Amino acid sequence: MCENGLNERKQIGKIDMPTGAALLREPTLNKGTAFTKEERRVLRLEGLLPPYVTSLETQVIRVMENFHKAPTDLERYIYLMNLLARNETLFYRVVVEKIEEMMPIVYTPTVGQACQEYGHILRRARGIFISAKDRGRVVDVLRNWPKKDVRVIVVTDGERILGLGDLGANGMGIPGGKLCLYTACGGIHPALCLPVTLDVGTDNKELLNDVLYIGLRQRRLQEEPYDELVEEFVMAVQELYPCAFIQFEDFANHNAFRLLRKYRDRVCAFNDDIQGTGAVGLAGLYSALRITGNKLRDQKILFLGAGEAGIGMADMIGSAMVAEGLSQEEARRRCWFVDSKGLVVKNRGDLSEYKLLYAHDYEYVSDFTSAIKSLRPTVIIGVSGQTKAFTQSILEAMAVYNQRPIVLAMSNPTSKAECTAEQAYTWTEGRAIFASGSPFAPVTFKGKTYVPGQANNAYVFPGIGLGITACGAMFVTDEMLSVAAGALANAVSEADLEQGRIYPPLTRIREVSVAIATAVAEVAYDQGMARIPRPDDLPAFIRSQMYEPTYRCYV
Repeated sequence: MCENGLNERKQIGKIDMPTGAALLREPTLNKGTAFTKEERRVLRLEGLLPPYVTSLETQVIRVMENFHKAPTDLERYIYLMNLLARNETLFYRVVVEKIEEMMPIVYTPTVGQACQEYGHILRRARGIFISAKDRGRVVDVLRNWPKKDVRVIVVTDGERILGLGDLGANGMGIPGGKLCLYTACGGIHPALCLPVTLDVGTDNKELLNDVLYIGLRQRRLQEEPYDELVEEFVMAVQELYPCAFIQFEDFANHNAFRLLRKYRDRVCAFNDDIQGTGAVGLAGLYSALRITGNKLRDQKILFLGAGEAGIGMADMIGSAMVAEGLSQEEARRRCWFVDSKGLVVKNRGDLSEYKLLYAHDYEYVSDFTSAIKSLRPTVIIGVSGQTKAFTQSILEAMAVYNQRPIVLAMSNPTSKAECTAEQAYTWTEGRAIFASGSPFAPVTFKGKTYVPGQANNAYVFPGIGLGITACGAMFVTDEMLSVAAGALANAVSEADLEQGRIYPPLTRIREVSVAIATAVAEVAYDQGMARIPRPDDLPAFIRSQMYEPTYRCYV
């Protein structure tokens, strides 16, 4: 039985409190200038700090002043990571209070650049690196992590970081960034979170030749040796952290789908690129259809990109269409794909296994523009990583075929977005219902201001993780993902829709996470998959477990 430990209250009481300079070097306990006079006397801090006692609120002001002085977003990222290494509570207080300003820095798009330059900006490593050289002793390496109660693990092998490709061990910025959002957006105590990178090498020649690259200088493991390392890692997690939820992150397509199939029914595991993207995409469509007044089952959806994100979204959307009365085959016929070689159709002989379900009996066309003219979709979704792929002619064509074309440019980071918000609104005469993976500023067109939504997985995975962890769910099921999408869509207000926003403001993200967590936990209890007894008031219980970044009194 997994005891509830979301807010780690019991663990805090068990910590052997360091004193003096050692206390100031411990980021999970350090309060900096906010230590009271009595705490300074008892904990041997007198003289080690300036005499004036500062409140947490004043410290936030100081952080923000220095944050805004940084000349670039990357420098802001470095500043925040240094703050996290120095004072964890203050870091999370800043991120929670300033989430709209902080999320583009601690996560996409800035985290993408941080990963590209990871070895050049590294100050202090965070998380666990498990390398191909550790095969046969992974459990011993994992045991070096100082926390013995871990509930959420985000793991990557760095092969497909955002839309940037193979960044090897530099991809550690992604698990770290995701877990920051688990805490800031989902309220999971940071002590319960573990970022992991499986360093299996890299095929990125530029990194292999970079003297400051932090990973193994070898080509990537493949096939059986690779699978053995992943298996050893998953089993080590079961041994050391049997209540942990594993999120696979930024694995390449050829590994992501099969690893999800292999582990989803064996352990509590989830692939955010496939399932999280699917849930957030479905939620966006639900919201967009509140604007158009149409039904999901009647949409024709054309994806640019046929990888994890696109297939995951099509699977989720197809299941929702089946719930509206279509057969599975009919639902799949509503979803179409264009990959790097053109329209995915049956007469192509070069299709990967995961694309075959969406290979329709139809005339082949070689490009996205031709596919739009032939199919006349109501929705286009970009998950290709191809910047500017939604051209003026494409968006104008969507506006010809649809009164309110739905355009989701979901590729990350911002530099990879298929179009900008301004382009989407301008080239459709303000009629597009638009959202993007990375943030765009509001756009004013012909006197009306449009607020683009952000179709980012950060809206769903923190709430999913919160729900799974709060109830001790044994597995992540499709129904949990479906109710997460519904809860996210329900959080969009009429006022949001009037602005063109199909996702709620990020300022409400913790409230949204509670709604998602409650829906996910309800499914776990109904399916008999929860290991923690069901509380009388589930939403109140979940709220009570959420971490709040406030200072603890030590004396």
